[in-house]
Amino acid sequence: MKKGTRQKFSRVVTVFFLAIFMVFAGLVPSHGAEIEKTKNLDVSGLFNGKEGTVVLKNVKNDKKYIYNKRRSQERLTPESTFKIPHSLIGLENHAIRDEYEVKRWDGIPRQFESWNRDHSLASAMRESAIWFYQDMARDIGEINMSEYINAIGYGNRDISGGIDEFWLDSTLKISAVEQVDFMEELVEEDLPFSKKNQKTVKRMMIQDEQDTYTLHGKTGTRLSDMKLGWYVGFIKTEKDTWLFAVNINGTGTEAKEILIDIAKHKGIID
Repeated sequence: MKKGTRQKFSRVVTVFFLAIFMVFAGLVPSHGAEIEKTKNLDVSGLFNGKEGTVVLKNVKNDKKYIYNKRRSQERLTPESTFKIPHSLIGLENHAIRDEYEVKRWDGIPRQFESWNRDHSLASAMRESAIWFYQDMARDIGEINMSEYINAIGYGNRDISGGIDEFWLDSTLKISAVEQVDFMEELVEEDLPFSKKNQKTVKRMMIQDEQDTYTLHGKTGTRLSDMKLGWYVGFIKTEKDTWLFAVNINGTGTEAKEILIDIAKHKGIID
């Protein structure tokens, strides 16, 4: 073997063994370790023939369960699940003082009777009152909204569809995997917002509080055709925290029912 060839071979061997060492030392993640922590979730029967996906992650051990991996990575409009980051932005930007501040209803009748009244931030989140958040978005403004969405890396970060509708069957899109990543940062209060505001939004998301678990969640439905539904959030138990994102070619109510069925089957909730 020629001298130059020997040197080249020696460098290749050195790099190879260095890479192996780094994997085993935990300095870089191995592909196998990543696969090992992601399990297939066979819940197709819960979707009644409709296309959809589920991403479920245990924060404690980092294990992730996915149904329909391809769909889990597809970016779709967030619809009313955007009310979670929207609330954080509104509070941080002082477009709304706190969860109790009330905005007066403008008297224009809308699609749901529960929207046709005055609302606080907390009640607007609970009733998914779109007009409240549209009004708050205009108060925040495009520049501030764009800066915050870029700071949190939310989906494709595209708000060009209009300041008061970019999240509603418009330009902003996010995948189920990205929803879970965002939710993990909120749970751990690692988002670029004050701890107080992150705690406030998590409290506003509580939908079921029992002795052994607390369910925090937000539905979202594409109201134009009812053919995209989301349910996003987390379940805190005595031992674990489970993050979740479900979407379906249906409604947010359907997505929530699927999540509840899965959580019961896996023994996360009673």
